[in-house]
Amino acid sequence: MQLFTFWRSMATFRVRIAMNIKGLEAEPIYVDLLKGHQARPEFRDVNPSMAVPALVDDDGRVFTQSTAIIEYLDERYPSPPLLPTDPAGRARVRALAQITVADSHPLSVPRVRKYLGQELHASEQQIVGWARVWQSAGLDAYEKLLSSDAATGAFCHGDTPGLADICLVSHATGAQFYGGTIDGHPTVKRIFEQCMADERFSKAHPKRQPDAPPSV
Repeated sequence: MQLFTFWRSMATFRVRIAMNIKGLEAEPIYVDLLKGHQARPEFRDVNPSMAVPALVDDDGRVFTQSTAIIEYLDERYPSPPLLPTDPAGRARVRALAQITVADSHPLSVPRVRKYLGQELHASEQQIVGWARVWQSAGLDAYEKLLSSDAATGAFCHGDTPGLADICLVSHATGAQFYGGTIDGHPTVKRIFEQCMADERFSKAHPKRQPDAPPSV
């Protein structure tokens, strides 16, 4: 398998965690989003959306979008599972994951930040503030849902990590990258720290990737 990746991509961070949990490996192909490499023709042929991650499986098929990739891997390599077996549990986990992948993260990806700066003439301070607003809103939603539901255990759903935890960790990490904190969200912080104590999560962290600059 091949994984098109960029160290700071929170979406690719999610896929790396899932692959670590599954014990899977992929050849990394680095796409520097900050230098615009996603717009190169050879990558646009892989993913016309010009975004990472993109996964090429052992049969040469290309998959994009982090949760679609994760669910594909979960179905193809079912142990250990990343989703509950019951329909209600699966719906709950998917809904928690969507707080990150649908509501918050898309509003702070590089193409959005670029548009805010170049087209709307937002300052760097304004762009960071924009990202923090939506990240904080997501953390608020996570905290309320997780702290008030008996289905929450050591992790987001029960006592084993899964899709919701993968997304929560990427959300919290993204917030930290923008100078935010999760200290005001005790349930989120507890689960985040529980996950990051697991090497399968921690070794997928953006700062531990080979293409991460040494200064981060």
